[in-house]
Amino acid sequence: MDKTYSSPLDKKTELSEIVSSYTKHWKWFALSVFICLVVAFLYLRYATPIFSASAQIQVLDENAASSELGVFRELEIFTGGNKTKVQDEIDIFKSRSNFIEVAKQLGLNIRMTVLGKIADTEIYNDAPVNINFIPSDSIVEQSKFSFFLDLSSETQFGHKSEENESFKSYVYGKQVSTPIGNMVITPNDNFKRYKNENLRVDIMPIHEVGQNYMKKIKVSMKDEFSNVLSITITDPNQDKAVDILNALINTYNNNAIADKKAVADKTSLFIDDRIADIYSDLSSVDQSAEDFRTDRGIADIASQSNINLNVSATGEQELRDANIQLNIASSMRDLIETQESFDIIPSNIGLSDPSIANAAAKYNQLVAERNRLLKSSNEKNPVIVNLDEQLRGLKRTMQSSLNSVENNLNLQVNDLSKQLSRVNSRIYSAPKNERALRDITRKQQTAESLYLYLLQKREEAQISFASSAPKSKVIDWAYATSSNPVAPKSNIILLASLLFGLAIPFSILYTKDLLDSKVHNKSTLEKFIREVPVLGEIPRLKKNELKIINDQDRSVLAESLRILRTNLDYLIKSKKNKSKNNIIFVTSGVPGEGKTFVSSNLAMVLASTNKKVILIGADIRNPKIYSFFSGANVDKLSLGKSQDGIGLSEFLHDHSISLSDMINPMLAYSNTIDVVYSGKIPPNPAELLMSERLKELFDEVSEKYDYVIVDTAPLMVVSDTLLISTFADFTVYVTRSGMTERTSLEFPRNLQKEGKLNGLTFVVNGVKQSELGYGGRYGYGYGATVKKWWHFSRT
Repeated sequence: MDKTYSSPLDKKTELSEIVSSYTKHWKWFALSVFICLVVAFLYLRYATPIFSASAQIQVLDENAASSELGVFRELEIFTGGNKTKVQDEIDIFKSRSNFIEVAKQLGLNIRMTVLGKIADTEIYNDAPVNINFIPSDSIVEQSKFSFFLDLSSETQFGHKSEENESFKSYVYGKQVSTPIGNMVITPNDNFKRYKNENLRVDIMPIHEVGQNYMKKIKVSMKDEFSNVLSITITDPNQDKAVDILNALINTYNNNAIADKKAVADKTSLFIDDRIADIYSDLSSVDQSAEDFRTDRGIADIASQSNINLNVSATGEQELRDANIQLNIASSMRDLIETQESFDIIPSNIGLSDPSIANAAAKYNQLVAERNRLLKSSNEKNPVIVNLDEQLRGLKRTMQSSLNSVENNLNLQVNDLSKQLSRVNSRIYSAPKNERALRDITRKQQTAESLYLYLLQKREEAQISFASSAPKSKVIDWAYATSSNPVAPKSNIILLASLLFGLAIPFSILYTKDLLDSKVHNKSTLEKFIREVPVLGEIPRLKKNELKIINDQDRSVLAESLRILRTNLDYLIKSKKNKSKNNIIFVTSGVPGEGKTFVSSNLAMVLASTNKKVILIGADIRNPKIYSFFSGANVDKLSLGKSQDGIGLSEFLHDHSISLSDMINPMLAYSNTIDVVYSGKIPPNPAELLMSERLKELFDEVSEKYDYVIVDTAPLMVVSDTLLISTFADFTVYVTRSGMTERTSLEFPRNLQKEGKLNGLTFVVNGVKQSELGYGGRYGYGYGATVKKWWHFSRT
């Protein structure tokens, strides 16, 4: 398998050819660079300079993380949260509403510009006039229009709405009509500075101004996890840029404070409303507690419960004692009533009535006395009778006393029972009262706690508002980063213009090369047909140049033809066979590529070596040789006389015509060649060229002449050349620079591979002087007499 070897020298040559294809157009490169540099200088001269201003702020962390998260922060587990928070603050800082507020504060929606001849200059902070609109600010801030002022006088001014209108005079202070209503213009202290100047005043919608400056600002963190923000803005006016940044920082902080104030006010209002509601609830609960205690007679449930328990215990004890006394009294009464005789009765049995105890003691004493007397006497003894009377009297007295005591004790027991029942009912109802009171107390405590809590929060809200701090700490207020403008950058623009100037012709040439599919010179032709020899390249002729060369000619055309002749001779001598190898067909792909020009001049340059040369016009469809020599501008041209109208077509048609009948000897300068014209155009040229007489003709001229040059028909148009191609020893295929398609070269090469073309070679015709090879540019005309420029210094 064949492998193509590319040597370093070949690569170097290809690179040099690529470079050469661009450097030969150095004039276009120089012109393009010059134009771009001139444009760059003009741009730098009249472009509006852009200045930069910067500021730095620190975003304050209002809610520091708890101590429990401190360890995680040290381990940088939650560092992303801080980055997100700062990024959120950047978005808030760059919000559209902030820039609209800044535009309102600084009045950026009204712009004054001093009109110059080439460049205009914006006025900021030192306006020569005040503009006051009668309509409201909301209307002005949504409007968009322009007008022009002529400050030619201190008492009046000129006004117009369109640039191509004429100024109308107005007195300062007089209302002027505008698309949104009337306005009043008054002079400022800076009026004299701008006297006799023309101003343009642009009124722009405030939201558009804010959005424009929002696009200009850049906010970035100092590093990935930093709370410090770097803020930068660019503007044609450096003072305006500084003011915008400062106003933006103030607006950002003021909005944060306003947000806190709004929250505090909302909180206070809510707390006040809740305090009013809760105060009402608290009063209601207090009244309920008061009414409950009043109705139930409760001062202190715990104390009263203790007292009731003590009273209950005492009452029970007293009730027990009373019941005991009652039982004793009843038993004593029953004993006395049931006693038939006088017997000893119990005494000191615990009755509280001392009279009964005294009576019982005296009764027992008398009974004892009676019993002692009965031992010595009987019942009729007066003493005993007297004692009996006394005992009966005491018994009646004790019975009466016991009845009274029993009645009293019954009343006492009933009272004590009732009292104990009441006390016990209080004791039994205490938990219920305590529970009910506890519910009331709980509501009271809840309302009171909430009331006190809200009072505390209201104070905290007021304190928070009073101590509200901005969201950010200003590290550096806005300052001009440099007195030099950041744009346009002259060095970069000049370098860019230089590169652009080189890139324009380079791009055009490169694109042209990419889209180019034509043959231009020998070098480009050889890249596509490496296995087929290229005899040479023929330069393009100007209109006033001679088309026929002579033997003394040292022009580029002559030298290129001599090189063509040398290369052709080399091929003829290198072909080893018994024939003379002197029949040379000259053809092309399509008409207009210069095959007749090449064949005629090739015949002339071969004849200049004292060789016998014959030129045969075999293109019988479109004869060109006669008209070529007839129209050639040469010093001396002699056309031989053959029989009238006899050429190749007549020879092939009429067997009576011989070679000598159609030969036209020609003398051009000192070169003599024989020419056989094509003759009249036949109706059947293809069939005529298939005549046997054509072989006889070529055999005869091959023997009589050293070179036989045959001008044939184009290969890709008709088949005439292929019909006679077997008679050729060499076929010179003429291509034309800038005309012949590279893809069309496959056609003759395929014919050669198929054996239909003998000795195929190529020639490039019409090559531009700048595209000729090294030999064409430097070697042609070597040794010729050259007139120096100073030879023409005198007339």
